Amino acid sequence: MNEIAAGGSALDDFASTTGLRDAPARGMTRVLGLPSLVLFGMAYMLPLAVFTTYGLVTQTTSGHLPAAYVVTLITMLFTAYSYGRMAASLPYAGSAYAYASQSFGGNVGFMVGWALLLDYLFMPMICYLVIGIYMAQYFPDVPMSAWILTSILAVLIMNVLGIKLLAKVNFALIGAQVVFIAVFIAVSIVSITNSPAVPLSQPFFSPGMDYQGLFSGAATLCLSFLGFDAVSTLSEETRNPKRNLPRAIMLCTLLSGVLFIMIAYVGHLAFPDWQAFKDADSASLQVMEHVGGPLLSAFFTAIFVAGCFACAMASQASVSRILFAMGRDGVLPKRIFGMTSKRFGTPVLATLVVSLLSLIALVISLELASTMISFGALSAFSFVNLSVIKHYLWDKRLQGPIPLLRYGLVPLIGLILNLWLWTSLSSATFEVGLAWLSGGLLYLLWLTRGFRRPPPKLHQHHE
Repeated sequence: MNEIAAGGSALDDFASTTGLRDAPARGMTRVLGLPSLVLFGMAYMLPLAVFTTYGLVTQTTSGHLPAAYVVTLITMLFTAYSYGRMAASLPYAGSAYAYASQSFGGNVGFMVGWALLLDYLFMPMICYLVIGIYMAQYFPDVPMSAWILTSILAVLIMNVLGIKLLAKVNFALIGAQVVFIAVFIAVSIVSITNSPAVPLSQPFFSPGMDYQGLFSGAATLCLSFLGFDAVSTLSEETRNPKRNLPRAIMLCTLLSGVLFIMIAYVGHLAFPDWQAFKDADSASLQVMEHVGGPLLSAFFTAIFVAGCFACAMASQASVSRILFAMGRDGVLPKRIFGMTSKRFGTPVLATLVVSLLSLIALVISLELASTMISFGALSAFSFVNLSVIKHYLWDKRLQGPIPLLRYGLVPLIGLILNLWLWTSLSSATFEVGLAWLSGGLLYLLWLTRGFRRPPPKLHQHHE
């Protein structure tokens, strides 16, 4: 009991320092416009994310990574449209959790939010792991754990200081990635002209291509498109959210998707012999060495690490706001998660919890973290598409051919495509994902006393 009391006292001291006791559930400041939202989403998606799973998906698709990105982009555009429709009608922090709660009730909303946490809690871990892996290669005397811990601390500080500062840092890091992409494409074109000719259509189609492997690879690539979901979590910090959120969600999805396809296409033409990869995890470095030598490889590593840092900042900002929305509703402990700082206007305690959970990056593998993200993303995306149908056609009772097309057919296609990719995931993915959902269901049973009590209602925040 003394340890519990001491822990509570420490929590009180921290909350007092950051101004939390003076401003429970305080609204966040609307400071983000359309450009900042698009940049935030693209930072989360990480323009260089194509190289994170480059070797793995190239081998899975037998050399058709660009084709897999086309399949994923089409699926994500339908889902991004649904996110935009829900964000315009329900501009609250909480993303898919908020939409499912409003459309299907608190119990379903909780489970969707729980599945969504799978993405957001492990996305920062992937970023920290990649930072540690690449930095340890160039500074072998410094332990990988030191790089991971330093990154976690730096991201925590940036998120506590506020979303406006975060947007400025993301702008600089996105710019650096754009510069590298331009250099990579230019050097690759030179390499292509000096190499034996490769059919231009080969990265998209070849006789006897493995379609099951293509769809499996496309399902893996879903983690590259989580940025549009991240944008929706900033509803309460966006100026004119009903107008800017749908546009930002569609723009960052389309721009990032086209960029992924272009980079993958150029890379496959410059290095078509995917069977020569020495290691799938580091295949991107092999491609860099082939097209630009050690200098391009070093440049890539520096920019890729910086991009992962930007992604970690964006993903941690998103998950802390989902936890804030769930805490404000009383689904999670309100004293910890449902409060914002009077001094900084950010959910400080929720951000701190995410940083502590990110320490799992010290022991988890990159493959396991990626597996957990894919399952959670496609589960949440499916319910967002369902929410559009329920919210507009059932709750609002919109009728006529145009509403049926916009709020019926389009989200239905998005739902089918998501379930299609979801069933393409491996059995190991389902084992891990179902275990996570089972834990969430047990917590929900305790929270509602076996569903005898109604779950906390969604808090609808208005300025």
